[in-house]
Amino acid sequence: MNITVIIPTYNRFEVLKRALNSVFAQTYKAQEIIVIDDGSNDETSHIQKIFPDIKYFYQKNSGVSSARNLGIKNSTSEWISFLDSDDEWHIGKLKLQVEFHKNNPDVFISYTDEKWIRDGVEVKIPKKYKKIGGDIFIECLSHCFIAPSSTLINKYLLNNIGFFNESLEVCEDYDLYLRVSIKNKIGLINKKLINKYGGAEDQLSTKFWGMDRFRVKSLENLLTLELKKEQKDIVIKTLINKYKILLKGAIKYDKIAQIKEYKIKIERFNSYE
Repeated sequence: MNITVIIPTYNRFEVLKRALNSVFAQTYKAQEIIVIDDGSNDETSHIQKIFPDIKYFYQKNSGVSSARNLGIKNSTSEWISFLDSDDEWHIGKLKLQVEFHKNNPDVFISYTDEKWIRDGVEVKIPKKYKKIGGDIFIECLSHCFIAPSSTLINKYLLNNIGFFNESLEVCEDYDLYLRVSIKNKIGLINKKLINKYGGAEDQLSTKFWGMDRFRVKSLENLLTLELKKEQKDIVIKTLINKYKILLKGAIKYDKIAQIKEYKIKIERFNSYE
């Protein structure tokens, strides 16, 4: 299996080196490693001097989705593996995923379990992030429990369902895996094969308030796709629940425009039930 590793990065020169070292340490070697520099103004532009075998692309700051998509467009392999520049792979990550796909040729995407590291210490992962595999569309609706850094996906699947949604500042991974899971099984290698480091000020998950604001955009877009009736029904139910949560927040902070918007949308989607 030919694999391209795509690493988007923005002003993370030091941790990018850690990420790249973990790729080169793999027991199964990737055929291609692409770093997309999303407009960094630190030393990131020098990364190819340290790792001359990588492919380096620079773009004006356009967001992580745009960076990943640029990497996909420039990739030459059949399979794509993503790695965020502040994360790190364990040494056998790619090998175990390759073995899984060779044994399950009808599955075109897989992901792994993960470790969460805060201030150098592994922390307990909340139960809602428990990993599951198979037909998991319904489980993917509430939140995203698949880390981009843990995935390996066949490029044909991306060409079929579309790349990352560049209009979403966050929750772009939630959006992608929902679209994948509509018709595709998602494989799970139930081992902790990546380290996710948290606590940095520039992490997108801490940059934006009210993450459900972005999830509802994804769910609304989902309703424009070809869904089974039971899938459409559960998407609408999930949307209504998320609107109700957002409405409570809007009322609490006296956001008049949002209060009106969410009340209208709750009424609109209730009419579908």
